[in-house]
Amino acid sequence: MVTPEHGFEVLVERLRGAERIVVIAHVRPDGDAIGSVMGLTLSLRALGKTVIPLLEDPVPENLAFLPHSEEVVAPVGLIEADLVVALDTATQERVGKRCLEVLAGVKEWINMDHHGTNPGYGTWNHVNSGVPATGQLVYELLKAGGFPMTDAIRQHLYVAISTDTGSFQYPGTGARTHEIAAEMLAAGLDSGRLCRLTYETFPARRLHLLRAVLNEMKLSLEGRVASWQYTQKTAIEAGARAGDTEGLIDTLRMVDSVVAAVIFEELPDGKIRVSARSKTMDVNVSDICGRFGGGGHPLAAGARMAGPIEQAAERYLKELENEVRRHD
Repeated sequence: MVTPEHGFEVLVERLRGAERIVVIAHVRPDGDAIGSVMGLTLSLRALGKTVIPLLEDPVPENLAFLPHSEEVVAPVGLIEADLVVALDTATQERVGKRCLEVLAGVKEWINMDHHGTNPGYGTWNHVNSGVPATGQLVYELLKAGGFPMTDAIRQHLYVAISTDTGSFQYPGTGARTHEIAAEMLAAGLDSGRLCRLTYETFPARRLHLLRAVLNEMKLSLEGRVASWQYTQKTAIEAGARAGDTEGLIDTLRMVDSVVAAVIFEELPDGKIRVSARSKTMDVNVSDICGRFGGGGHPLAAGARMAGPIEQAAERYLKELENEVRRHD
């Protein structure tokens, strides 16, 4: 476990002392990124701070139901601020090239994250790989500082925690995670509505992608490794948008014989986005992704590789299959 360099009391002091704050997360934001950014943004705004929620890529359509998500801004021009808070972002570069450019004049950064590969790039760093979601860290920060906690803030933090724990199913989900959820429910949060919107409300094009997964997935090593190559051709035919593939890898993971699953996504620039999942700590997909310049968690990680997609898949699967064999 990575031990936080700076405790919540230090972060609370810095946040209370700043007047103009930018809150940011990684490119291609997921539920933990959006929920953490907007949860902290809304709380700091309630304190009277000027807060800019900034993301390189827009909020995915599947998360647009979250309150005030339309207030996330794109990087344009230069932004002046006293402080940047980077959430759920394992390396500073992962906030995106354009975001780094518009924030070039801001010298003080808080780095709050739960990825064990985070090198501590902030002026103040709170990196705790022992928690399953950055949303949990943000919740604890708000509690520690006595910051405002409204229903809208709870919605964001609940979705952040729920999505990054696989709806409270992943091994890193601890007793405190469930206690936080219970605290939010006790305060009146409608978790049923949030779960329906998060997990049971999809456009038809997502089902076209699911059909492609089922038709095209490959099993290797006697069914212990599952993979799918998601091409630009498939994306265009389905009319896919950002966020449509979230959770599809779980379809591959649910095969009883599968130990590890991976999706190779062909991006418009020709790069290949790798998303990997493992069912066992014996097969550490973060280590494997690290061999290709990526990283993440032992059971959930990613990387970007050079194309074409067939060659990238062959290279990655060779490493993954060797790792699975090692632990037979």
